[in-house]
Amino acid sequence: MNFQQLRSVREAVRRGFNLTEVAQTLNTSQPGVSRQIRELEDELGIELFVRVGKRLTGLTEPGSHVLPIIERILLNSHNLRKAGQEYVAPRSGQLSVAATHSQARYALPRAVKQFSQHFPEIRLHLHQGTPQQVAAMLLAGEADVGIATEALAQFEGLVALPCYRWSHSLVVPPGHELLQHDGPVTLSRLAEFPLITYDTGYTGRSHIDEAFAHHQVQPEIALTAMDADVIKTYAELGMGVGIVASMAFDPLRDKGLRALDASHLFGFNLTRLAVRAGTYLRSYEEAFIEAFAPSLTAGVVRAALDEGRAPTRLAATAPPPPPPPPPPEPWPLLGAVQAAVPALAD
Repeated sequence: MNFQQLRSVREAVRRGFNLTEVAQTLNTSQPGVSRQIRELEDELGIELFVRVGKRLTGLTEPGSHVLPIIERILLNSHNLRKAGQEYVAPRSGQLSVAATHSQARYALPRAVKQFSQHFPEIRLHLHQGTPQQVAAMLLAGEADVGIATEALAQFEGLVALPCYRWSHSLVVPPGHELLQHDGPVTLSRLAEFPLITYDTGYTGRSHIDEAFAHHQVQPEIALTAMDADVIKTYAELGMGVGIVASMAFDPLRDKGLRALDASHLFGFNLTRLAVRAGTYLRSYEEAFIEAFAPSLTAGVVRAALDEGRAPTRLAATAPPPPPPPPPPEPWPLLGAVQAAVPALAD
């Protein structure tokens, strides 16, 4: 038994049983992949894959039972190499971070800057995707750290840690009717205007839909986008009322727009940072996590990994940014981009 045999089985499952793609991933030939799989099956005395002719079509029952063991062996092998590098070259290596657009654009920059200043020899790779893609990259070992608001806590195999809470804002051009509205804007009043907001599955969109559905109000969604900058562009053109994450609005940069707080309409969203369960974190990875979310100290993250789940509460909370202070909440609250990483004076 060898690691190449184990990798061949793992990649066959990850690549949808397409041995051509497996061979490309492992830099070998398709017959070589087939041979590695057959040799492992012969040694174990079981068939791991269902076959139609020479084609793999799925896992057998024994294969489904063995696959998690193979995954653990390969993960521990990767952990062992990382642990060795921690002592051989503690300040060199690479860090791969997967995040949604909003997190990469508005919440991550200060943490990335501080990390790069403290660890200049670490190669940092930033990947953007949907929350589901972020989770998939973590589970496949293509990313070390994932950051998103939606979905991460729903995936088996990930430890998702709470970072901060945030709310939405309404963005409209100067002189818009909503700016003349007395008192807080209601959902009924908001539904009188075309709306521009996030695609389904992005940046708290589920809370927006749930709020309208709960109050039996039918909004007119004129345009959706993954990117808050796109939403703001079309809101500024007068095509509708934009609904964006509060951190995405900057009064100095967005001079053609005005913002109204919408936390009373859509509630609060919780951004999470996730790592793969069972993974070994290098000290610089722990430093990056703490730079992004100061409450997530190395001790908190290690305890969560040991338990295989996120803590029920943060062990520590970052000091609130200067005025106005956030209201008392069970999770830290961020309502503007300047507060996205409180320890970094955002």
